[in-house]
Amino acid sequence: MTRQYLGRRDVLLAGVGLAGLAAVPVLAASGPTTVHVRKDPDCGCCTAWIEILAADGFAVTVELMPPDELLQFKLAQGIPETMVSCHTAEAGGYLIEGHVPPADLRRLLADKPDALGLAVPGMPWGSPGMGPEAEREAYDVFLVARDGSTTVFARYPAA
Repeated sequence: MTRQYLGRRDVLLAGVGLAGLAAVPVLAASGPTTVHVRKDPDCGCCTAWIEILAADGFAVTVELMPPDELLQFKLAQGIPETMVSCHTAEAGGYLIEGHVPPADLRRLLADKPDALGLAVPGMPWGSPGMGPEAEREAYDVFLVARDGSTTVFARYPAA
């Protein structure tokens, strides 16, 4: 009778397979992060930003609001007037004001700081949804604290 032994390669392959199986329930349970966007019905750049988020794997829902009502919502939620942009989103308990890049939104959701959310004030050219990144003007993404103060979360230099 011949004995067969498991080689190093066999053990390695089995380990990789078991690790992969262990991750399956976690992947199935997590799914895409939902982002709820409130926007002016006539704003095309907001729609472009929504499409960028969806292409990046976010599940996006949209609520159309008249401009005056949208501004009142932003201010009532604690977004400082100096941080206001064209649309406001909610994800993972945070507010996202304006053309925040998806990578910064993912970083916020992973780091989970004690904050109100992120903001890109105004509508900087070349930010996601606002024209080609190759022609981008410099802009900052701000972390908005619950007291309304802000710090720079990410910097994007001019292209």
